[in-house]
Parts: sequence; structure tokens; C-alpha cells
Amino acid sequence: MSATQQLYNAISAHSVTMPGYACFEKAVSGFNILKERGKIKKDLLTVIDFSQSSNTKRLWVIDMATQTILLNTLVAHGRNSGDEFATSFSNADSSYKSSLGFYVTGEIYNGKHGESLKLDGLESGLNTNARNRGVVMHAAEYVSEAFIKAHRRLGRSQGCPALPQEITAETISLLKGKSCLFIYHPSYDTVSKILS
Repeated sequence: MSATQQLYNAISAHSVTMPGYACFEKAVSGFNILKERGKIKKDLLTVIDFSQSSNTKRLWVIDMATQTILLNTLVAHGRNSGDEFATSFSNADSSYKSSLGFYVTGEIYNGKHGESLKLDGLESGLNTNARNRGVVMHAAEYVSEAFIKAHRRLGRSQGCPALPQEITAETISLLKGKSCLFIYHPSYDTVSKILS
């Protein structure tokens, strides 16, 4: 059994839900590369699994040092990426689509959604335009179980991984300052693009 499989099994033994293994394997591989290169400073890995329905909690914050999940929550995708499922992605301005791949978290600032977290994309052609596009982590009222009940799917953003209002401040405070974020979809095929 591989070290990644052992880690996945260890974490899932104490967790109700997990990202898919294909997603997890790529996330851990990229995390290790970025850690080795000094691009990330924290032992936190945030994983968003866009192979899953927006009606499910498809964001995980994993403490890699303790092999535990600190948070599992809802997260929005871009309005032009799809309805219940995200299927289309872009790095282009005004696309209103999510971007896949690896990011490093930046600084907190106060924007139109209140406290928000800047993100820097690390993969050329996939997400390096994130900061210019204003793709950030922020709170949104449309990211809630109530919205899902009313509309049969989660609300959507302009491309940002938007979070439930009640947990955003605590979450971005935890993740700020060079932690790793990975946004996955089955169409994402490699981690070799990371700042190679």
C-alpha cells in the first residue's frame, strides 16, 4: 500500500466524508512538491473536489501534521462552470468560471463580501490569473443548506470558492499566509505544471 493510500485510510477512519481518492492523491502529491520548494509555509491542505455535487460538503481543510480534518463544508463554484455540478473551467477575465489546480493563499483584505482571502494560482494556463480576476475566498449568503432547499442546488459565484457566512472569518484566518489550496475535477490531469 502506498504512503498516500495509508494516509487516506488513516484520515478517513475518523471522518464522515472524504474527497475522492483520485482527488486526494493529486492534492497530496502537489502539496509535497510545494512544501519541498518552500512555496507553502503551513501544514494545511485545503481540497475542493469538484467531481462532487454542489449540494454536498466538498471542501476539506486537512491538517497534514496530525492527519485530521479540521473542516468539511459547502463551497460554491462559478456560475458559468455549471449548475449543480461544475464541468467547465477557465483562467480568463470575466469568464465567471472556476479555475482548477494548485493555489497558495495570500493575505486577508476587506472587500464587498467583508473579510476575504486573496489567492495566487500556481499553474500556468489554469489559474495564474486568479489575483487579476479577483478570485478569492469570501462569504456568501447563497452558500447554505437553506439555499439548496429553495433552489435544489447551491448558489454560484463569479468564479470564487465562496463559503458559508458563519464559518468564513474563522476559515480564512486559519488558511491565510501561504497554505495550500487544491481545486480538483476529473479533467485535471497532472501536477507537473506547478511552477515547473
